[in-house]
Amino acid sequence: MPPTIHHLALRVADLERAADFYGGLLGLAEVRRQGGEGGRLRAIWFELGAAVLMLELDLRGAGAAAGSAHVLALGVDALAPWERRLAAAGVAIDDRTEFTLFVRDPDGHRVGLSALDPARLRA
Repeated sequence: MPPTIHHLALRVADLERAADFYGGLLGLAEVRRQGGEGGRLRAIWFELGAAVLMLELDLRGAGAAAGSAHVLALGVDALAPWERRLAAAGVAIDDRTEFTLFVRDPDGHRVGLSALDPARLRA
């Protein structure tokens, strides 16, 4: 059996601000809040289909100290409603293709909203 996406962890500077973007604006369902040392909130997790999106203050393992060059691409039914929703929230569209809108979350992570049918990726 080939691997599947288990989770995606993004380092964020402000958990509540990031949760407002992913939970409030994008509508992902929150599934867990995780505490850290001294009772400080260290992570908020969201349902992402069969996977989990983990917004975390600190990431484990080696790597850059902030942000990423990766893109989190989320499937959507159509782009036009998302263009209106993003505009109403004051979120700029950085780039676009025929099927995908690219925006930035509050920490600068690239987020794609893609209406491309995944079956077309395999064709």
